[in-house]
Amino acid sequence: MRLPAAALALSLGASAVYAAEQEPINVTRVGSSPSSAGAEQNFTGSVFVDSRFQAAAPARVGGGVVTFAPGARTAWHTHPLGQTLIVTSGVGRVQKWGDTVLEIRPGDVVWIPPGVKHWHGASPTVGMSHIAISESLEGKSVEWMEKVSQEQYGQ
Repeated sequence: MRLPAAALALSLGASAVYAAEQEPINVTRVGSSPSSAGAEQNFTGSVFVDSRFQAAAPARVGGGVVTFAPGARTAWHTHPLGQTLIVTSGVGRVQKWGDTVLEIRPGDVVWIPPGVKHWHGASPTVGMSHIAISESLEGKSVEWMEKVSQEQYGQ
Protein backbone atom coordinates (compact mmCIF):
# COMPACT_ATOMS: atom_id res chain seq x y z
CA MET A 1 0.00 0.00 0.00
CA ARG A 2 1.30 3.41 -0.93
CA LEU A 3 0.85 6.31 1.53
CA PRO A 4 -0.45 9.64 0.22
CA ALA A 5 2.29 12.34 0.06
CA ALA A 6 0.84 14.28 3.00
CA ALA A 7 0.77 11.16 5.21
CA LEU A 8 4.34 10.27 4.19
CA ALA A 9 5.57 13.82 4.99
CA LEU A 10 3.77 13.73 8.34
CA SER A 11 5.33 10.34 9.08
CA LEU A 12 8.85 11.55 8.16
CA GLY A 13 8.35 14.72 10.19
CA ALA A 14 7.30 12.68 13.21
CA SER A 15 10.43 10.53 13.02
CA ALA A 16 12.63 13.66 12.79
CA VAL A 17 10.92 15.03 15.91
CA TYR A 18 11.35 11.67 17.64
CA ALA A 19 15.08 11.66 16.79
CA ALA A 20 15.44 15.21 18.15
CA GLU A 21 13.63 14.19 21.33
CA GLN A 22 16.38 11.62 21.92
CA GLU A 23 19.06 14.34 22.07
CA PRO A 24 19.92 15.56 25.59
CA ILE A 25 19.71 19.20 26.66
CA ASN A 26 23.24 20.49 27.10
CA VAL A 27 24.07 22.87 29.97
CA THR A 28 27.50 24.50 29.90
CA ARG A 29 28.24 25.68 33.42
CA VAL A 30 29.55 29.20 33.96
CA GLY A 31 33.25 29.04 34.70
CA SER A 32 33.66 25.68 32.98
CA SER A 33 36.13 27.31 30.60
CA PRO A 34 38.49 30.19 31.35
CA SER A 35 37.97 33.75 30.14
CA SER A 36 39.92 34.56 27.03
CA ALA A 37 41.36 37.93 26.07
CA GLY A 38 40.08 39.46 22.86
CA ALA A 39 42.65 39.11 20.06
CA GLU A 40 44.76 42.26 19.81
CA GLN A 41 44.26 42.51 16.04
CA ASN A 42 40.44 42.55 16.49
CA PHE A 43 40.06 44.76 19.58
CA THR A 44 41.35 47.99 21.09
CA GLY A 45 41.76 48.02 24.88
CA SER A 46 41.00 45.34 27.45
CA VAL A 47 38.33 42.89 26.25
CA PHE A 48 37.42 39.45 27.64
CA VAL A 49 35.18 36.76 26.19
CA ASP A 50 33.38 34.25 28.44
CA SER A 51 30.82 31.50 27.98
CA ARG A 52 31.60 30.94 24.31
CA PHE A 53 29.20 28.61 22.59
CA GLN A 54 28.79 27.08 19.17
CA ALA A 55 25.79 24.90 18.45
CA ALA A 56 26.35 21.62 16.64
CA ALA A 57 25.17 21.22 13.04
CA PRO A 58 22.67 21.61 11.60
CA ALA A 59 22.41 24.68 13.86
CA ARG A 60 24.65 27.62 12.91
CA VAL A 61 24.37 29.86 15.97
CA GLY A 62 27.25 30.78 18.25
CA GLY A 63 28.30 33.54 20.56
CA GLY A 64 29.50 34.50 23.99
CA VAL A 65 29.56 37.13 26.70
CA VAL A 66 31.96 39.95 25.86
CA THR A 67 33.18 42.43 28.49
CA PHE A 68 34.84 45.70 27.48
CA ALA A 69 36.83 47.95 29.85
CA PRO A 70 36.15 51.71 29.49
CA GLY A 71 37.30 52.83 26.03
CA ALA A 72 37.68 49.26 24.71
CA ARG A 73 36.03 48.27 21.45
CA THR A 74 36.00 45.90 18.50
CA ALA A 75 37.63 46.62 15.16
CA TRP A 76 35.33 47.29 12.22
CA HIS A 77 33.75 44.02 11.12
CA THR A 78 30.79 42.37 9.36
CA HIS A 79 28.75 39.21 9.90
CA PRO A 80 27.44 37.24 6.90
CA LEU A 81 24.09 36.52 8.60
CA GLY A 82 23.95 39.51 10.96
CA GLN A 83 24.53 39.82 14.69
CA THR A 84 22.43 40.36 17.80
CA LEU A 85 23.85 42.10 20.87
CA ILE A 86 22.06 42.03 24.22
CA VAL A 87 23.56 44.60 26.59
CA THR A 88 23.76 43.19 30.12
CA SER A 89 25.67 45.89 32.02
CA GLY A 90 27.40 49.24 31.72
CA VAL A 91 27.26 51.81 28.93
CA GLY A 92 28.34 51.05 25.40
CA ARG A 93 28.53 52.34 21.89
CA VAL A 94 27.75 50.89 18.47
CA GLN A 95 28.24 52.42 15.04
CA LYS A 96 27.43 51.47 11.47
CA TRP A 97 29.97 52.65 8.90
CA GLY A 98 29.01 56.18 7.81
CA ASP A 99 26.43 56.70 10.59
CA THR A 100 26.62 58.37 13.98
CA VAL A 101 27.71 56.57 17.15
CA LEU A 102 24.75 55.26 19.19
CA GLU A 103 24.77 54.77 22.96
CA ILE A 104 23.57 51.38 24.26
CA ARG A 105 22.58 50.42 27.82
CA PRO A 106 21.49 47.34 29.81
CA GLY A 107 18.39 45.70 28.37
CA ASP A 108 18.97 47.14 24.89
CA VAL A 109 18.91 44.60 22.07
CA VAL A 110 20.90 45.63 19.00
CA TRP A 111 20.41 43.97 15.60
CA ILE A 112 23.16 44.48 13.02
CA PRO A 113 21.97 43.29 9.59
CA PRO A 114 24.01 40.88 7.43
CA GLY A 115 27.07 42.42 5.79
CA VAL A 116 26.83 45.76 7.64
CA LYS A 117 30.26 47.15 8.57
CA HIS A 118 30.15 48.16 12.24
CA TRP A 119 31.93 48.22 15.61
CA HIS A 120 30.79 48.10 19.25
CA GLY A 121 32.35 48.56 22.63
CA ALA A 122 32.31 50.45 25.92
CA SER A 123 31.89 54.17 26.54
CA PRO A 124 35.05 56.17 27.33
CA THR A 125 34.32 56.20 31.08
CA VAL A 126 32.15 53.13 31.81
CA GLY A 127 32.75 49.50 30.83
CA MET A 128 30.09 47.42 29.09
CA SER A 129 29.16 43.74 28.74
CA HIS A 130 26.92 42.18 26.15
CA ILE A 131 25.89 38.81 24.87
CA ALA A 132 26.89 38.55 21.21
CA ILE A 133 25.04 36.07 18.98
CA SER A 134 25.69 35.38 15.30
CA GLU A 135 25.30 32.56 12.80
CA SER A 136 27.94 30.99 10.59
CA LEU A 137 27.65 30.81 6.84
CA GLU A 138 29.93 28.21 5.25
CA GLY A 139 31.84 27.99 8.53
CA LYS A 140 32.45 31.73 8.93
CA SER A 141 30.63 34.08 11.32
CA VAL A 142 32.74 37.27 11.16
CA GLU A 143 34.98 39.22 8.78
CA TRP A 144 37.43 41.42 10.71
CA MET A 145 38.65 44.70 9.21
CA GLU A 146 40.69 47.72 10.30
CA LYS A 147 40.70 49.07 13.85
CA VAL A 148 38.41 51.94 14.85
CA SER A 149 40.42 55.16 15.07
CA GLN A 150 40.24 57.46 18.09
CA GLU A 151 38.47 60.02 15.86
CA GLN A 152 35.85 57.46 14.76
CA TYR A 153 35.36 56.29 18.37
CA GLY A 154 34.93 59.89 19.54
CA GLN A 155 35.96 60.81 23.07
